[in-house]
Amino acid sequence: MFLRSIVVSTLVAAGLGLSAPAYAGECPADKVKTDAVKPVNHGPKGVTDKVLATIDLSKEKVAIAKHLMRVRRLEIQPGGVVPWHSHAERPALIYVVSGEIVEHASNCAVPIVHKAGEVARETHVTSHWWQNTGKAPVTLLSFDIAGDPNDHHM
Repeated sequence: MFLRSIVVSTLVAAGLGLSAPAYAGECPADKVKTDAVKPVNHGPKGVTDKVLATIDLSKEKVAIAKHLMRVRRLEIQPGGVVPWHSHAERPALIYVVSGEIVEHASNCAVPIVHKAGEVARETHVTSHWWQNTGKAPVTLLSFDIAGDPNDHHM
């Protein structure tokens, strides 16, 4: 019985550890600042953005008119840039499939590094740009709520 309890406890603890989400790098608490990074005028560079699927939320039980839930795959080449954009009207979760990418966020005085297997949360307070400073391509999956189906902002 004692051995069984140890085995069950170990399996539960391991399962909890494996099921916990891996959030991406975050801004260190002492580096959080208002308007720490100003908007930049970099256009997109070395980025492909493909919509993989959408759901019209006006036709779902949540009935949010003129909004889509969508999944996009972004490929950012070495030296590539995802230009400055805001998530004031478009919350998103970004899963880093492969590679490592640097975020320059308006509310953080230092760059934030995001690595493969991590998830970045982008809320209404997020304005930023991303840059692939590495030697390998970066692949991201973006899960967002978009108000305009023709919105091509990254």
